[in-house]
Amino acid sequence: MFIEVIADTLSDALIAQEAGAGRIELVTGLAEGGLTPGYAVIERVCKELKIPVNVMIRPHSRGFCYSEEDIEIMIEDISICKKLGAAGVVFGVLTSDHKIHNEHLNRLIHAADGLDITFHRAFDETDDQFAALEVIKEYPQISRILTSGGQSSAADASERLKRLHELTADIHLKIMAGAGLSIDNIKAFLDEAPVTEVHFGTGVRFQSSYDHQIDPERVRKIIKIIGA
Repeated sequence: MFIEVIADTLSDALIAQEAGAGRIELVTGLAEGGLTPGYAVIERVCKELKIPVNVMIRPHSRGFCYSEEDIEIMIEDISICKKLGAAGVVFGVLTSDHKIHNEHLNRLIHAADGLDITFHRAFDETDDQFAALEVIKEYPQISRILTSGGQSSAADASERLKRLHELTADIHLKIMAGAGLSIDNIKAFLDEAPVTEVHFGTGVRFQSSYDHQIDPERVRKIIKIIGA
């Protein structure tokens, strides 16, 4: 079992690492669902951490349907993340009718050559997750899909996530469950949906809020529960 933790500051990233997280998703704009952090933050976090740091590539919070200018900026952000030492990048691109945007995805993947790639929760806004999965499966460069199974909390979508996991069990692509997972529900969730990667945000923070820093004790308790 692998645990990824969201961090938006160097101190959060260091706390998560020390508590035993396996990977950091580095973002800013947590209240907006995560945006690309500043370059100085990326550089410092990548320099000081020993665990992998995957950086959010998202230029704005107005959905996941991007203009040509947006894509050009995302490609440049990916290039800079490479130079700054990121292990991977996190992105997702959709058409206006909520399908995977193949042209944009191809361009971002090409830019990210050599980096670990997560297709993020744009997946949860597709009109048909199983059709979207078939598209993403065709890209061997993508390591995982971060998804809540289309619900606000992954804990409410265990059946869907179990099926998605089954459909990717024997290929390069993993399903990483995220959103709404916590100490209180993670065991029951994994009993129903035996995914191999889990992603935590507010569930490992003081007062379960992005207004507060990561609580290392919550991270440790989760790791103990799931055997990460």
